[in-house]
This record gives sequence, C-alpha cells and structure tokens, in this order.
Amino acid sequence: MKRIALCTFYLFAVLSLPFNAVAQLNQGQPEALQGVGIDEHLGDYIPLDAKFASSNGDSVTIGSLLEEGKPVILNPMYLECPMLCGLVLDGVLNVADELAWQPGKDYQIISISIDPEENHTLAEEYRTKYVSKLDKKIPDNGWYFLTGEKKEIDKVIDAVGFKYNEVAGTGEFAHSAAIIMLSPEAKITRYLYGIQYNEFDARNALYESADGQIGSTLEKVLMYCYQYDPDSNSYVPLAINIMKIGGLATLIILGIFLSLFWLRKKGKKLTSNIDFQ
Repeated sequence: MKRIALCTFYLFAVLSLPFNAVAQLNQGQPEALQGVGIDEHLGDYIPLDAKFASSNGDSVTIGSLLEEGKPVILNPMYLECPMLCGLVLDGVLNVADELAWQPGKDYQIISISIDPEENHTLAEEYRTKYVSKLDKKIPDNGWYFLTGEKKEIDKVIDAVGFKYNEVAGTGEFAHSAAIIMLSPEAKITRYLYGIQYNEFDARNALYESADGQIGSTLEKVLMYCYQYDPDSNSYVPLAINIMKIGGLATLIILGIFLSLFWLRKKGKKLTSNIDFQ
C-alpha cells in the first residue's frame, strides 16, 4: 500500500507539470522530483550507435532498427513501473489502433526501458502483452521493446531531453509522460505529452516527421492546413494554408467552368456551321 501511495503521488505530481516548457519542479517538492521533466531538443538527432537488447535477445543499435521513409514513435518508459508507464503504453497502444497507418509498414514504435536492471526476457513478456492487445496484426519491425545498459540508455534519453531520477530505496524512477516523434533518420521532430494521445495530433506529427512522405493525397492536403501550436500542445488550423487551398480550389473550379463554357460554345458554333451548309 505504501508503494502504491508513493506512486500515486508521483503520478499526479508529474502530470501536473507544464509539459510545453522545461518541466522543472520547485524547491518545496520531494528531492526525487527535482529536475524531472523534459527539455525539448527539436532538430537534434538521437545516437544511431546506441546499443540495446531487442525483446528476442539480439544485440541491436538504434540505427539498425530505423527504416527508410518510416518515422518513429519513441516511448521512454520502464517495464515494471507500477503506474505511469503502463498508462503511457496504453496511450501508445490506443493511438496505434486508431491510426489508419500500420506500424511496421508506415511507421515504427520503439519503447526503451530507462531501467538498466530490466532484461530482454521481461521486454518480450511486455511486447507480447501489448502487441496482442492491438486490433491489427503487426510485423516484428512494427513495435520494438528495448533494454540495455545505463550508459547506452542515457545516450538516447539525454539526446531527447527526457529527465528522470531514481527514487532511493524503491527501485523506481520519477519521470514525465511523453512520446517523441523521430524522422526516419533519427531527427527529433515533435513531442506529445500526457498519457493519452489524440489520433489527429499523432497523425500530423508522424506526417511531419516523415516530411510528408506517408499518407494518401487527401490526408496530405488536410494536414497541409494544420500547424503545431506549442501553447495548446496540439495541431491547429493554419489560416494562410487554408486560404491557399481555397484559392487553388477556386481556380480549378473556375477553370473547369470556363472550359465547359468554351466547349459548349464551340459545339454550338460547329452545329450552326453544319446546319448552314
């Protein structure tokens, strides 16, 4: 009960952070929560040479997992987290189900444990658990669960600005709730915060990460009309792009109308010439 109460406190304390800024806690809060939060490193790259164990026990590097044209949802967590990480993983699971795009085909999910004591056997257990909950079947390259040594973990975690602390005497970690979008080249492109992720925001973030190389033509036109707003942590309509699309649509409709009018007039003229002859 003491452990659950402690974790509940950490959950609400961490979720109350202003995630769209550097989530620093004031001096009146527990030492374990001091400095916990996220420094956004947009435009930076995570190290491709960071080494981990995949859930099947293979030694892999981040670079070996990335595939051309496929953006990545990076999910920092630890598997035996008693509360927050499970909620984040559920959020990733739900948005993966809601997205029309397929993990492994259109994008990838990489969940990295921040606990160096966790191993690939545990990772396999959790991967099987979460993948089996998906309403869609995904290939092995759709969702990775990685474990590794602290120095390798911190290479990636430091690169994305994910600040966490080990809680003394508990074997647990105080940390924030967020997922990070990466380009196929491992460039950090967007952070989405919280434990639930809006499908539209996730779709826009993945599209942005892939530099517009995924999705149907209609989806690309729709996403062109939205831009990320850091104040609301979501994608909002971009008036100037909507006006551009509207102007283009007007020109196309006008062009079709004038073409039909010209063809009709030309047809009448030809008919008159035939009747005259």
